[in-house]
Amino acid sequence: MAARSAEASSDLAGGIRSGDRATLARAITLIESKRADHRKAAHLLVQELLPRTGDAVRIGITGAPGVGKSTTIDALGSFLTAKGHKLAVLAVDPSSTRTGGSILGDKTRMARLAIDDNAFVRPSPASGTLGGVAAKTRETMLLCEAAGYDVVLVETVGIGQSETAVADMTDFFLVLMLPGAGDELQGLKKGIVELADMIAVNKADGDNIKRATHAAAEYRAALHIIAPHSPTWAPPVVTYSALTGEGIAALWEQALTHRAKMTASGEIAARRREQQVKWMWAMLEERLFARLRGDPSLRNKLKQTEAAVADGRLTPTMAVEQIAKLLGV
Repeated sequence: MAARSAEASSDLAGGIRSGDRATLARAITLIESKRADHRKAAHLLVQELLPRTGDAVRIGITGAPGVGKSTTIDALGSFLTAKGHKLAVLAVDPSSTRTGGSILGDKTRMARLAIDDNAFVRPSPASGTLGGVAAKTRETMLLCEAAGYDVVLVETVGIGQSETAVADMTDFFLVLMLPGAGDELQGLKKGIVELADMIAVNKADGDNIKRATHAAAEYRAALHIIAPHSPTWAPPVVTYSALTGEGIAALWEQALTHRAKMTASGEIAARRREQQVKWMWAMLEERLFARLRGDPSLRNKLKQTEAAVADGRLTPTMAVEQIAKLLGV
């Protein structure tokens, strides 16, 4: 079994190193599998390809529904591939565990990237905890980098903690906003803004230009009262139009400027080291939960423990102790 896993991962690694898209897609499917033998092969594959990863520009993108994430990614991605870059677009969508998600439609919404040979669009897995989905997205990102994709865009489709998960796997976190959506400041969730490396106001075209400029000024003023998370970089606020392409080049220039400054200060390297440790813990949590869900005897005991807590016969603290003993920790 171990020999077959090593052989399979080695074959996939060769195809990925040569940039074969079909092999990359198969490898990602392997990573998303829950089968024990597949997981073993996936771990060997990522480990083998690790020396070829880390050089890509990793950009996280978030924004409220309707802000134009897919249109923005399509415009920015097409701009990048036209400049000779190879682009991978990934997604973290924890909401898909409940609703089925909408990311599978992104290949149709990203019309230009869907037919671009230098672009690779991949949805997130359709099940699992946020930690599990994020861990698989990280592994997928590494495979894409090993396949020669030098820019990776990670889109958060869900809400809440998914934004933190995406910020924890990228170098540059872009928050998209809309103009004229009532009180702009109400759209500034403090947690998201503290993560932002840049705020970009979309739909700055036609009659919206004045409103977009006003919204950008409001966001800029709000950022002044929030301490930046880096002494090297003050998050800028820009306007652009994903529809016309106006300002798209400036988005990329800001990302490159950020990368240059943060690399020179050593913050990119430090950020990635922290991300690696967080990744380790996220995967450990997922492993423990997978054991609880996958072992029938543990599952039955867990249901009994849950019932005892719900009925008030057992305190949550004692329940945790019992579960920990079941896991041998």
